[in-house]
Amino acid sequence: MLWVDKYRPKTLDQAIVHQDIAQNLKKLVAEQDCPHLLFYGPSGSGKKTLIIALLRQVFGPSADKAGSRTIDIELTTLSSTNHIELNPSDAGFQDRYIVQEIIKEMAKNRPIDTKGKKGYKILVLNEVDKLSREAQHSLRRTMEKYSAYCRLILCCNSSSKVTEAIRSRCLNVRINAPTEDQIVKVLEFIGKKEALQLPSGFTARIAEKSNRSLRRAILSIETCRVQQYPFTSNQSIPPMDWEEYVSEIASDIMKEQSPKRLYQVRQKLYELLLNCIPPEIILKRLLYELLKKLDAELKHEVCHWAAYYEHRMRLGQKAIFHLEAFVAKFMSIYKAFLIEAFG
Repeated sequence: MLWVDKYRPKTLDQAIVHQDIAQNLKKLVAEQDCPHLLFYGPSGSGKKTLIIALLRQVFGPSADKAGSRTIDIELTTLSSTNHIELNPSDAGFQDRYIVQEIIKEMAKNRPIDTKGKKGYKILVLNEVDKLSREAQHSLRRTMEKYSAYCRLILCCNSSSKVTEAIRSRCLNVRINAPTEDQIVKVLEFIGKKEALQLPSGFTARIAEKSNRSLRRAILSIETCRVQQYPFTSNQSIPPMDWEEYVSEIASDIMKEQSPKRLYQVRQKLYELLLNCIPPEIILKRLLYELLKKLDAELKHEVCHWAAYYEHRMRLGQKAIFHLEAFVAKFMSIYKAFLIEAFG
């Protein structure tokens, strides 16, 4: 089992990071009337961990007895007696059907055993920021109609793409990215459990390179453990595979600016998206790699267009269009710069 799963907190009391939020969630459960919740924050900040711990706090061990099933439009759900977890956005343009029909059907079914238990089920919906507007409007109606015996826990990276109507019906819980000191604390905890000898400053270097993603930091230290142990103080911390791939894409863009190269880059961007790398993260990393290779006078303009296309990407549906548009715009700017500089 990967350390990121092995050492995932099982209860709210075990949450090393976000202790304040965990204690407030415990108070909500103690009040016997948990509202709809919207957890939002950057990837790797611990949203899903807190949600799973919250389910255990509400329903006890029965929340762990989860089975999976695939429904008729290729959508997988995880469920126990008291909760159901799914990702409606995986259904693509059929996300509205998922919300209107399947979630509605789940919400209508009262819990089987309510003796001494909460008289409601919990539906956990992931990536609600990727739902279409129509699906979000349907979700709002479901929240209102079945709120007596169904609670929703919504999870997303960015609340700006969730409609105000949904946000206003939920208790919004912002999960900030952990600080580097908090990440170091978790890595040292894992090191102690695994009986690892950690050189001075080693965990701090991993935390610095993690970009404040706890998941990434834990994966990095496990990768280092596999590659070389005992650790050394100057041991290199390997980048993620997808980061190296983005670096290759940036090099390709800098070497040639042509329709043929743009098509090749598009295929590589598609590959990253197919491997579930979020488009906002791809754009951010690509900008970082390009800025390292640029003259100072171009950096401001390139940053401006990166922000422009990131905004358009958040408003639109097809991320590849906006990623490719940014690459095309960059090629245009850079080629004009080369022509002006070198004739």
